[in-house]
Parts: sequence; structure tokens; C-alpha cells
Amino acid sequence: MKITQIETIRVGEFPDLIFVLVHTDGGVVGLGETWYAASTVEAAIHDHFGPLIIGRDPAEIEGHWQTLFKLSDHAGFGGAETRAISALDMALWDIKGKVSRLPVYELLGGAVRTKIRVYNTCGVYGEIDDGWAIYRDAGEVAKSLLDEGITGMKHSPTDYIARDTDGQFVHPEDLEWSLGPIRRIREVVGDEISVATDAHAKWNLPSAIRIAQAFEPYDPMWHEELLSPFNEVAHLRLQESTKTPIAVAERLVSRYEHRRFIESGAARIVMPDLEWTGGISEVHKIAILASAHQVPIAPHDCLGPVNMFACAQICMSSQNVMVMEYNRAMAKGWYGRFITPDVPVRDGFLHAPEAAGIGCELRPEVRDRPDAVIRVSDEPREAWLTSRKRYTYPPPDIQEMLDARRKGARDD
Repeated sequence: MKITQIETIRVGEFPDLIFVLVHTDGGVVGLGETWYAASTVEAAIHDHFGPLIIGRDPAEIEGHWQTLFKLSDHAGFGGAETRAISALDMALWDIKGKVSRLPVYELLGGAVRTKIRVYNTCGVYGEIDDGWAIYRDAGEVAKSLLDEGITGMKHSPTDYIARDTDGQFVHPEDLEWSLGPIRRIREVVGDEISVATDAHAKWNLPSAIRIAQAFEPYDPMWHEELLSPFNEVAHLRLQESTKTPIAVAERLVSRYEHRRFIESGAARIVMPDLEWTGGISEVHKIAILASAHQVPIAPHDCLGPVNMFACAQICMSSQNVMVMEYNRAMAKGWYGRFITPDVPVRDGFLHAPEAAGIGCELRPEVRDRPDAVIRVSDEPREAWLTSRKRYTYPPPDIQEMLDARRKGARDD
């Protein structure tokens, strides 16, 4: 089986969302996805990465990952390049699963569980306005989640108060206001629901320490991205200042950036984003790396609908997954217009997808949307491969010198 073309689909309604389809001459199509700066990812896929795997065997996932990553890592790999690799990797795993007639988690070593608990990130879409309601009556939001069997939630209590000082100083009255939601939750439902916070990397270290210590009496599940992840030493100092676990987070790209935070102890919870950090292949490795240090992972979501299915493959096959992120506003609000089946979240758990591959398909009508932008590549990038060979294989005279040196070393 060979890859015949790479197709991307963007939609105007969600300009940061891009679907990637890898087609084969056997009729099997793999579905991938990533989020953020979709037009830039589209260019990376069609101008650089996609043509490198056209004409090749889709089953050689690890080899393709290494080829694509090596193309990007010499110029900095943390942006659209890695998001493009992530989407292509996801689609290749989807193909392998479909050909094998197995869910991807079976190919990653088999299931260690068949469901994983979810927590709800308070988002806003349509009639579900958790992200705003949390400030109006957090207790009611918590009760509504518990009614659905969801026993964890995450909100961003310090985002608004960071604006006035750009995160350089936290005013006492602002800090008191930010404690309101978690305080109300504890008053209404007590410890029935776990509560995490996400600060979106808006604070400096002294302010982050002050925030973390102020929240301690309310027993948060974790603090996520109080600091920007540029400095693992600063994160370690933050972690040492509080008993609350520090989660680090979706801005880390690849196992190489995650390694520093895991080995130093700067992250007590690792939150890789499958669509940003390198795909199923890389999150599988990050989970193993974290497990060697007895650190749990909690995969990041709040992206497109395919991500939940891809993350489910990791959640079912990796022993050290503690919980999975879920955004009910998005999942119930618009995911179903793009994929089938619906995200398998029931009674507070993400269940193992039943279908082969990653477990979902893009709805055919997505291509017919008036705001859809479709681009296809179907030619291999032979010129690039030829130019690479010029450096990989030396001219005859240099090859003779190399062969003679090797022969001499063997004779000695």
C-alpha cells in the first residue's frame, strides 16, 4: 500500500481548525487534525512535509515521523511544523488501525483500561456557557456537572485580573475575587468535585507563588500554566512553594521539552497536547518517559473533535493517565457537525472507541460547506530527496577515501 495524496480541509467558521486526510492506493483514508494558525499548518503540510511521504508505505510511521521531524528541528520545531507532523502522524495511525481492523490502542500495546474519568473545562458555545457561569454561580455549574457524572472541572480564575498589570503584580482585592468560584464550589458541593485552575502562562514567579498559596485552603486538583514554560527552574521553585501539584502543559513540544520538566520535578502532572507536540507517536513516548519518573499525564484537549478520539487511544493504552480533559460546550455544541460518531463520553468517563483506527470519520458534508477551503497534494517531493542524497552520499573520490579508511581500520 502506498500514500497517493494528502488533503487538507479548513473551514471559515473555525479558522484555527484543520483536518488532514491521507489517501492510499488501497482506498484506506486516514484522518488527522490540528488546531491553531491553520493556514500556516496547511502550507507546512503541502509545501514541506506531505510530499515527503507521498508514494511511500503508510505503515512506516516511526520512520516518517523521524524524517519529518529532522526536516524541521534544525530551524526550530515548536510551531506549525510540529502541528503539521502531529496531524499527519494521527492520520497514519488511523490507516494502520483500519488496515489491521483494530483500534490504535491495541497497536500501542493493548488496553490497560476501557474508560477514563474526564474533567470539564469551562467553555462557552451555544446554550452552554460554563466559562461565564462559573463567575455568576460556580456552585450551580459544579452541580450540573455532577448531575452528568463528571467529578472534575477546570476554570481560569486569574485570567481577567492579569490584564491590568500584564501579570507582573496581583492586587489583593483581585486575588480575593479570583477565589470566589472555588470558594463557592466548596460551599455548595464540598469535595465532591475536583477543581483545577488554568492561568494561561500570564504571571511572573512571585505572583504565581502568591496565587498558588492563596488557593491552597481549597485543595485545587492542580495549577496549570501559572508561568510560561520557558524556564523549568522557575517552575520547580513554584512547585516547591506549594503543596498543590503544578501541571505543565500544552505549550511544551516533543519529548525533548517535556523531559526537562519531568526529570527536574518541575511538573508533577504532565499535560501533553497530542495535536501540538508530535501526534500519537510522540505522546505515547512522553507517557512512557513520565511513567519512568512516576509522574502522571493528563492529555490536553479544547481543540477539534478528532483530538478526543486520538487521545482516547493514549488513555486506554498508557497506565499513568490520571484523567482526560473534556469541554462539554464544544463537544455538545459543534463537534457532531464535523465527525461521526459522537465523542464517547458517558457518565463522566471517556470510553474506548469501538471502531478500527482512531475511531471517527469526517462527515462527507464538511467538504460541501461554502466556507470550506480544500487543498490537495499528490506529487512526491523527489527534488528534495535527490538534494538530500547529495549530502548523504559523497562523490566517488570521497567515498573511496572513506572506504579505504574503513578497510584500514578493519585490517588493524
